[in-house]
Amino acid sequence: MPPVDSVTVHRPRRWDEPMDPHMTDADVDWLLARMPFAGLDASQFPKSIPLDGVLKNDCRLHRFSPGQVIVREGDYANSAFLVLEGNAELITRPLPPDVLGRREVEKRSWPEALWQYLRPSGVREARKPQDVTPDVELHDRPRTEHLQSDATDELTGDAASQPTLFLQDFAGLVRAGQTVRLVAGELFGEVATMLRGPHGATVVAGENATLLEIRLQGLKMLQRDAAFAERMEEHYREHWLAIHLKEIPLLRFVPESNLRNVVEHTQLRSFGRLQWNADYSKTRKLSPAEQIESEPIVAREGHHVTDLIIVRSGFGRVCQNYGSAQRTTAYLGKGHVFGLEEITLSVTGGNGSPLPLQHSLRAVGFLDTLHIPVECFAREVLPHIRRSELPPNAAEAMLHPPKAKTSATPRERRSLDRAKVDDDVPMTGESDTEDRTSSMKAWDDLPSPTGTSFEPTGLLEFIVQNRYNNGRQAMIIDLHRCTRCDDCVKACADVHDGNPRFARVGNRHERLQFVEACMHCTDPVCMIGCPTGALHRDKATGLVRISENICIGCGVCAKGCPYDNIEMVAVSDPKGRPYLDSKSNQPITKATKCDMCSGLPSGPACAAACPHDALVRIDLSESPPLEDWLRRRT
Repeated sequence: MPPVDSVTVHRPRRWDEPMDPHMTDADVDWLLARMPFAGLDASQFPKSIPLDGVLKNDCRLHRFSPGQVIVREGDYANSAFLVLEGNAELITRPLPPDVLGRREVEKRSWPEALWQYLRPSGVREARKPQDVTPDVELHDRPRTEHLQSDATDELTGDAASQPTLFLQDFAGLVRAGQTVRLVAGELFGEVATMLRGPHGATVVAGENATLLEIRLQGLKMLQRDAAFAERMEEHYREHWLAIHLKEIPLLRFVPESNLRNVVEHTQLRSFGRLQWNADYSKTRKLSPAEQIESEPIVAREGHHVTDLIIVRSGFGRVCQNYGSAQRTTAYLGKGHVFGLEEITLSVTGGNGSPLPLQHSLRAVGFLDTLHIPVECFAREVLPHIRRSELPPNAAEAMLHPPKAKTSATPRERRSLDRAKVDDDVPMTGESDTEDRTSSMKAWDDLPSPTGTSFEPTGLLEFIVQNRYNNGRQAMIIDLHRCTRCDDCVKACADVHDGNPRFARVGNRHERLQFVEACMHCTDPVCMIGCPTGALHRDKATGLVRISENICIGCGVCAKGCPYDNIEMVAVSDPKGRPYLDSKSNQPITKATKCDMCSGLPSGPACAAACPHDALVRIDLSESPPLEDWLRRRT
């Protein structure tokens, strides 16, 4: 018997809200009769999630008009597309931002910036008309016309309000040979979807374009069929793996023939949960030891090294046994490698015998990796790596391979004994300076002016535990220098119509405060689900920006940000009159967040206004920037 004060409700199920409510059984039967679905083994799917259920609930049929943008370069993907009929055109050259519905941020001159400071508008969240409505061909999404049904109902809810973009002069791009045609049976966007990354190119619909959109959840289920999964992996190997490997500095000098062998032997693996932001609020409350133990293990300390591990997406924690627990020594992001020193020393014999792994690697939330077997790496890659890119011990081993051991004469043994005694005597002068420098580079406890100290392991664990290593422009305040004058907040308000984009609050570790302001993340999960692509990453600067003219105010980004750094606000014209929707008469809202004051010649106003040099915007996706900043302040 349930308690008297309990409430009985229906437990939500995965497919209570299908991706396309207008998908019919006839549509599903039509899809099952076509490749690749006709070749899938339905028995590979669980009874609770059958193949026909995936097609009906995790897919959406589209008919696109010629020139209609299907995916846009730079937008983060959450769905792949399969061409069913007709064709689509992949644009092979970058397009101007305004053509894709985005407006470049114009920097103000120093006189203009000074005038705005001296003569503020006095209107909170004022916008010019061109910043509220789009200046490109943007239309309401047309009704969905299914191939095997007579359904003519229009879409409802958010889907009905999502506008579509048509590319201007699309025919001219095709005539100029600046497109690649995608025909029936071709899949695109699957790599960006699986890795939760941005689309690498814009794809536009051609003639009679009928496509099937497959969201991430359905794509992962379809991979349960071995043939479909193999086809996806072959597609990635054929078109993308070599490109991704060339982007890694360590492999940039590998000859094309060698690289083909590396592509053939490389394994693709994933660890953890892709939707890490859903678990973020729970895992951050665990103790560091509990959080480390909860993270999937990728490679374990003390085991023999079998692969060079390359991070393709996500983050990894490098940790080491410390008593009965483990402590964090570093974290790895996209393009970083693990196991290089152990492999090199083992291959060259610099350690005298195979060197086991000196650290463990764990997945922080989600980690997608490439694994190159040791034998393949030693044969195809290692001879073409520059010594400057190897760890010091490994570079020395390659430069001076150890000689075969021979019996030493008595004189040689006496010379070796004297040298060993000399090594135990403390040295002065230049060598002593080098030793102190090496000690500092190890980032031991850093003394602060008040006598307390940082423990770098604790700081690293704090950063990883709160996922601040995701931030490329994190705001950090040194509380030993901060006088709480709030000049940083006032300066931000002065350049944003009286509405600052952050508050001086946030988690603390020792003397450091990590402020709640947009960090322009390496993995900006806020961008996933934006229906118009208004939230996008600037290619030149890497900043996560909002094209307000195509922001429809749905709030998906604000809900998706795990750090609560995006706010929805109602906007007005420069005279203070609120903008209202012509159809619903409701206020127009826009997403707002820290934009790094990209329109100002001075850069971020918060950092420029701090009178005590207590605030910094810093990249936490790697350790050295914060390490160097702390060392300069001690």
